[in-house]
Amino acid sequence: MNSIIHPSAKDGFSQNAVLYQQARPNYPQAIVEWLKQDLALTADSRIADLGAGTGKFIPYLQQVSSHLTAIEPIEEMLQQLQHRFPEVKTKQADSQNLSFPNEYFDAIICAQSFHWFADHASLDEIYHVLKPQGSLGLIWNQRDTEIDWVAAIANLIAPFEGDTPRYHKGNWQQALDTHTQFQLIGKSQFQFEHIGTVEHVVIQRILSTSFIATASAIDKAMLRHELEKIINTYLDLQLDEEIAFPYITHAYHYQKI
Repeated sequence: MNSIIHPSAKDGFSQNAVLYQQARPNYPQAIVEWLKQDLALTADSRIADLGAGTGKFIPYLQQVSSHLTAIEPIEEMLQQLQHRFPEVKTKQADSQNLSFPNEYFDAIICAQSFHWFADHASLDEIYHVLKPQGSLGLIWNQRDTEIDWVAAIANLIAPFEGDTPRYHKGNWQQALDTHTQFQLIGKSQFQFEHIGTVEHVVIQRILSTSFIATASAIDKAMLRHELEKIINTYLDLQLDEEIAFPYITHAYHYQKI
């Protein structure tokens, strides 16, 4: 099952599932209305959270429906989710082998995950398990690099990306553009801030990034030093002081044709 999982995800997330859960930002509350209004999801909707990770998006789906199934291939991530949400149905599976009946789900939501499995085999599988005109919701939190100090952080970590799939690289878009079974219905953006100490929402958040989590101890120490330097230079803040990290949430609504 792990053969299709990118090494950055498999190694980075399996080794750092606890850090991922603790350091990653949540989502803007407006995303709940987006699910209800744009995707027309109701309390009766059967929804899959595909690539659910540690369950960061589960609380938002629970505000829409209780008919949830969290699907995650990496055992360590799924264990975190199961501990936090014992009431939610879970399945350890990858995106090409969902093994649900045809036309089973009203919607499949991929929050911060679709770029990892954006290929035609996965889209074919998603197509089969979605009901006619079912929704595929793709959601990403992205750092707002229009802000100077956020851009400096992005430039610092960019050399470590390698071939790691990322939202900003656009490969996920190419997969959908060349797949004939889904159409884009609409897209929305929401701004929000991840508020906490510099240590938590900057240092630990960056260290939880898949391709950073697998870096050497020397590289991580260097990154920590440079991150502290950026925050101190631009904002004159120390590790234990509060910071508001700006994000933009990108939400895409695709529909099964």
